[in-house]
Amino acid sequence: MPTLARRSLLAGAALPLFAIRTRPARAADFTLKLANNIPATHPMTIRQQEAANRIKAATNGAVEIQVFPNNQLGGDTDTLAQLREGAVDLFTLSGLILATLVPPASINGVGFAFKDYDTVWKAMDGKLGAYVRGQISKRGLIAMDKMWDNGFRQITSSTHPIRTPADLKGFKIRVPVSPLWTSMFTALGASPISINFAEVYSALQTKIAEGQENPLTLIEIARLYEVQKYVSLTSHMWDGFWMLANRRSFSRLPADAQAILTREMNKSALDERADIAKLNGTVTNDLKSKGLEFVEADKPAFRQALKSAGFYAEWKKKYGDQAWGILESEVGPLS
Repeated sequence: MPTLARRSLLAGAALPLFAIRTRPARAADFTLKLANNIPATHPMTIRQQEAANRIKAATNGAVEIQVFPNNQLGGDTDTLAQLREGAVDLFTLSGLILATLVPPASINGVGFAFKDYDTVWKAMDGKLGAYVRGQISKRGLIAMDKMWDNGFRQITSSTHPIRTPADLKGFKIRVPVSPLWTSMFTALGASPISINFAEVYSALQTKIAEGQENPLTLIEIARLYEVQKYVSLTSHMWDGFWMLANRRSFSRLPADAQAILTREMNKSALDERADIAKLNGTVTNDLKSKGLEFVEADKPAFRQALKSAGFYAEWKKKYGDQAWGILESEVGPLS
C-alpha cells in the first residue's frame, strides 16, 4: 500500500493542484509500486518509467512511483494477488491473464478475431474496451483508459515449422497461465503447457516446451531466438496490457494527483503503441539476421479449425451474448 508521510492524509488531500506544483521539493507523501512482467529494455517498461518521472515532477515530488519490471515482485498470478491486497499498487497485465480473475478481460485475445491494428484500437479504445473496464471495476481494481500494446502473437518452434493446424498436433507449446490460450491450442490439437513468462527461456532451453507464442518484439528482446529455430506468422491473437490500480491505493491519492497519474499513464500507453509500431517495421529482419527462419501460416485454415472444433461457440457461451455481440460488432461474425 502507499507509504504516507507523517503529515495527515486529509491535509495532503486538501492541497490544490497549484500548491502541489509550486511548493518546494520534498520527500514523497505517496510511494507506489508499479510491477510488470516485461524486460527492462522493452518500450513498455521504458515508457512506464517516463510516466513515473513526469508524475513525480507534476506533483512536485508528492507522488513517487517505483517501477519493478520483469516479474521482480513475483510471477503474474502472484503479483495479481499482491495488487488485490495492496502490496503492489499498479500492475500492467495482459487481459488474457487477468481473465483468471475477470473472465471477460480475455475477449480481446479470441483467436484470429482482429485482422489489423485499426480494428484493434477501434474496439479497445471504444465499446469493447469500455465493457471490459466495467467488468474489471467490479473486482475492486481500476483500469486506465488506454491499453498498452503487446502485439499480435506469432508461434515459434525449435523442432519444425508450423504452417497448418496439422503441424500443431501434439506440439508442446508454452502458453501463459490463461484458460483462453489453453482452450485455443487444445482445439488446434497442440499440447499447451502453462508457464509464467519469466520461466519461458529456460523451459525452451531444457525442451520442457518445443515452442511458444509471443509478439516478435518480445521474442527479440527476451532473446528467444537463441533457443528457437522457426517463426510462424500466424497473428493468432492480439495481446494488450491493462494498466491496473488497486482501488484503495488509488483513492488515497488527492484528486489532483489521481488525475495526473491517469493522464500520464494514458499518455505513455499511446507513446508505447507508437514504439511498437516502429519496431514492428524492423524486427523481422533483425530476427532473420539472428538465424530465425520465417514461415507463412495458412490463417484461414487455423480459423476454420477453431470453428470446426467448436472453439468460437464455446467462448461465445462463456462470455455471454452481450460481450460477444460487442466483439462481433467490431470484428465481424466469428461463430
